[in-house]
Amino acid sequence: MIGINGYELLVLAILAVVVLGPERLPEYASQLARLIRELRRMATGARDQLREEVGPEIDEVDWRKLDPRQYDPRRIIKEALLDDFEDAVKPVSARPAPAAPRGSTRAPGAETAAAPTSPPAVKPLMRLQTGDKAPFDSEAT
Repeated sequence: MIGINGYELLVLAILAVVVLGPERLPEYASQLARLIRELRRMATGARDQLREEVGPEIDEVDWRKLDPRQYDPRRIIKEALLDDFEDAVKPVSARPAPAAPRGSTRAPGAETAAAPTSPPAVKPLMRLQTGDKAPFDSEAT
């Protein structure tokens, strides 16, 4: 948790005995114990306050699922790409048929083959002539 192993903790304890001395060591140990109790009390209070404000739904959250250490960017990208691919290859028959235009003389209930629709025409890019100023929208800035 803190990154201190048993050997380092033993060295720190011996160093504390040497620096503080046996007279003051019990006083500092009791202060440390009080500090730890106070930190635990504050953590419990924060947890209770969060549960009170959020409600009982907080107990249903799977916190391991939200752990950032479990994310694999390659897996996330792969899943996102596959999801988009599956959406792109859906059969055309699953899409709703376009509505008949107004004034159509088609009889109701008559089934006809849908004519393929062409995409809307794209306007060609208009290049400015040398010396022309670019269009400016004063409300856009």
